[in-house]
Amino acid sequence: MITSRSVMVVEDDPILRIDAVMLFEEAGLDVVEMESADDALAYLFERAHDLAAIFTDVQFPGEADGFDLAGAVATHWPHIAVLVTSGRALPPGDLPPSVRFVEKPWRPLDVLTAMQTAVTLH
Repeated sequence: MITSRSVMVVEDDPILRIDAVMLFEEAGLDVVEMESADDALAYLFERAHDLAAIFTDVQFPGEADGFDLAGAVATHWPHIAVLVTSGRALPPGDLPPSVRFVEKPWRPLDVLTAMQTAVTLH
């Protein structure tokens, strides 16, 4: 499933973050946890080579949001697959073409399937 490299989960809600982390760990992946897009971007500038994929929410405290994160990854680290999740429907133009979207509340199988598709396309 996916690759042997890490998946980053970016979610400010601790319960949702734990759910996502457990999902990916149970799928046999190493997981890096971040509470904000700002923290995720800082990590990426140092360790992007360690990641195969990112699973991120949209809204965060701080300067950057999930759209900023997805755009930065598509521009600077196109080898990393991105899967965005949100409780609101997103207009198609809000995300780069390479980024996949899963609506909240998400189902584990939907997330794993979408992530596998995103990684396969990279």
